[in-house]
Order: sequence, then structure tokens, then C-alpha cells
Amino acid sequence: MAISQSYKQPTAEGYYGKFGGAYIPEMLHRNVEELQTRYLEIMGEAAFQQEFKELLRDYVGRPTPLYYAKRLSEQHGTRIFMKREDLCHTGAHKVNNTVGQILMALRLGKKRIIAETGAGQHGVATATVCALKGLECIVYMGEKDIERQAPNVARMKMLGATVIPATSGSKTLKDATNEAIRDWINNPSDTHYIIGSVVGPHPYPDMVARFQSVISEEVRWQLKEKVGTELPTAVIACVGGGSNAAGAYYHFLDEPSVQIVAVEAAGHGVNSGLSAATTALGREGVLHGSRSLVMQTTDGQVVEPHSISAGLDYPGIGPMHAHLFDSGRGTFLSVTDEDALQSAFKFARLEGIIPALESSHAIAALSQLKFKTDDVVVINLSGRGDKDLGTYMKAMGVAGNEVTG
Repeated sequence: MAISQSYKQPTAEGYYGKFGGAYIPEMLHRNVEELQTRYLEIMGEAAFQQEFKELLRDYVGRPTPLYYAKRLSEQHGTRIFMKREDLCHTGAHKVNNTVGQILMALRLGKKRIIAETGAGQHGVATATVCALKGLECIVYMGEKDIERQAPNVARMKMLGATVIPATSGSKTLKDATNEAIRDWINNPSDTHYIIGSVVGPHPYPDMVARFQSVISEEVRWQLKEKVGTELPTAVIACVGGGSNAAGAYYHFLDEPSVQIVAVEAAGHGVNSGLSAATTALGREGVLHGSRSLVMQTTDGQVVEPHSISAGLDYPGIGPMHAHLFDSGRGTFLSVTDEDALQSAFKFARLEGIIPALESSHAIAALSQLKFKTDDVVVINLSGRGDKDLGTYMKAMGVAGNEVTG
């Protein structure tokens, strides 16, 4: 197996170090091989790039701001900038990838789109681009996530998507992904599966990372304008599967001076039995079509993850991130449900921005890190907190319009 010389790009077989590849059933070989053969060629076409960039600008609303968080910076004694992916159309970074993948699907002649979703943001972003291009959209979502992310379910349905609950296992993201893969196996000829993270068989981890890399591409020139250098001291992002992190890190991965910080969900505590801290708890294994780190029992059964944030509630991690962990290039931390909640409230009152619960894990990790006063820290604010208001209201003790706690 050839070893990739770059942290950001895999080998021709889709490996980042020893992680990645394509472990797929026979029925999917044609689809996956078609993608493997054509994705770079299609993405390199001038017409594709022009349409992609125009949609990112005029539809998604890019570039997103790089905001100097003054009061948060004062509290931590360093310079902290927030990359405002929460200001993208649909409320999160997910739409960067779905815009790219819908254009890919159209060039491959696919008429039917399927997707999995946890927090609902990827489902909404997929439903959005399917409505934009007039394609059928089916979104698989865990029954538990449908309950805790009701506003996003309503948005998907309003956009014309069919939302199908996954009722097996923990009824969360892992199970929704299983159902989407089953659908793809049964409908290989007319269906494109828009995977929402840097997971799945090659070429998905690389393709999704490339579509999301617009985040770090913008950060470089935005930092140059604001502080006179393209390279920050550190880039911090939350990691479940890890697409927002892959996008935020991408153009810094081969810059050794930039610290890469990945923040996983500790849930009730890493060793509580209710956690999603894959790098702390996982072992090498195959999940959803690629070799990576997976939370599993000694006989290889996947362990059910837990996180208060539906987007981090996943028992694996993308192969790019597994390699960053394994090689030591990335610093991996974890944050509990409670600390993420408190961080969200604190950040909202300091900066007037309500973050998604996923993003609040990244913000909470600041308390575990030490920086100098002239350091430059970039945190990827991957999504806005509208979808999590139910959880926030419960934490505040809000019933209706009355504050009871």
C-alpha cells in the first residue's frame, strides 16, 4: 500500500496512513468505482468549478466572516477568531458539501438522492440542493434524532424531502447511515448517496474534504487581512465524522507550525459508558465502508455512542482524522455534555451568538489549552444553535415563555 506524503490528500486507493480505503458490498462496486474514476476529473472541469463557486457565493452566502471574538479573547488572554459557518444558508457548513455533490450527481446522470443525517443540518442542506435542482430526495434519520431535532425535520419536509426514521440500534446517526447504505445497495443505478461527512468508502472522505476546504481557503486570506499572516497558531474544530474539521484544517495540514486541535464528545465522561470520544475509546476497524478508529467491543460489535449533540453522536471518525491522531499531527481533546452546554450559554452572553451544540464543544476546549497573548486561534463555528433550542430551553428550565429555573 502506497503511503500518502500529504496529510490532506489520500493515496490513489484512498488511504490516509493506514486508514481509509473502500470496504463495500459487491452491489456497490459499480457506483463507487464510477465515483473513484471520475470525481477528480469532474471537480477539475472549469464549468464545474465556475458553477460551484457561483453557488457558494450567490446561494450559500460565501465567504463567511472571520470574526474577532473580543470578549472571549479577553477572557482567555489570547486572540480568538470565529469562522462563521453558522451564517451559511441552512445554518451550517454542511451546504458547502451538498452543493458540490449535487453538481457531481447531475454530471453522473443520477436522478434520485439519498442522505443520512444526525443533527439534521446535513439533511436540510441535502433537501435544499435537491429542491434547487429538482431531484427526488430521501433522508434517513434516527428516530431519536427526529425527536430532538424537530425543527430540522420540518424544514426537510417543507423542502420536499421524504424523511425515513431509522428504528434499529441506538436510533441515531450510525443507524441512519446503515439504512442509507441499504437503500443505495437496492437502488444502485439511478441513486447518488450524498454522504454528509468525511466518512464512508473512498472517494467520499477526500471528496467531502475538498468541498469543505473552502473554509480554510478563506481563513488564510482573511487572517492575512486582519493580522498580517495567513497562518494561525491553532485551528480548533469539533469532530464527529469530521467534515467541518476537515474543511477548517485542510489548507493548514501540511503547515507544521499550525496546531490542529480536534474536539470530540465525551458525553457523560470518556469512561462513563455514555460517550462518543472515538480516539480515546476506539480501535482499528471497518465502519460504513472505510478502515478507521471505531468504538467496538472485543468481538468487533459497534458500541453505541452518546452525545448531547446529535451531530457528534457517532461511534467512528473519518480516516483523515484517524491518521491525524495516529501520526500525532492532531491534538485530540474531549468535552462533556455539561461543559458543552455551559460553554454555549457563556459564549451566547459574551458574543451575542448562539452556537450549535456541536460547535460549543470546540469553544469549551479553550479551557484545556494554553495560548500566549499574541497567538492567533481560529475556532470553526460549524453551525448555529436554532436547532438545539429545545435542549437549551430544557437546560434553562424554560416552559413555554416562563423561566422556571
